[in-house]
Amino acid sequence: MRTVIFRTVAPYLTSLMVLFSIFVLLRGHNEPGGGFIGGLIAASAFAIYGIACGVAPVRRALYFHPMALSAFGLLMSTLAGMISLPLSVPFMTGNWMKLHLFGNEIDLSSVLLFDIGVYFVVLGAITSIALALEERDRG
Repeated sequence: MRTVIFRTVAPYLTSLMVLFSIFVLLRGHNEPGGGFIGGLIAASAFAIYGIACGVAPVRRALYFHPMALSAFGLLMSTLAGMISLPLSVPFMTGNWMKLHLFGNEIDLSSVLLFDIGVYFVVLGAITSIALALEERDRG
């Protein structure tokens, strides 16, 4: 499955799929999507890249180890839940704030932080599994 066409198209397809996964992640608060589906799409993109080009280029593209991405996502999700504790509301209660930046008002929420954490957990876990299977298959 390592044809010239597939190896040529895979980096572009991977970039497009990762961009789409970020779109799905950010859209998921008000419409279908979110961290889980976005993470699956991104992990699928890296799996396609791994099939086309091998495991080493995927590891270079990710820069961090996939399980480190999962740990970072777990930390982000936990911190999103902890935000509610000093505010005397139950754990994992959604909290919103407005950030004024360069004359623009940006709405931030702990729900978005949680979704980003889920995105990284799914991306890291699924990519780690896919790379391990690919290494075993080629090794």
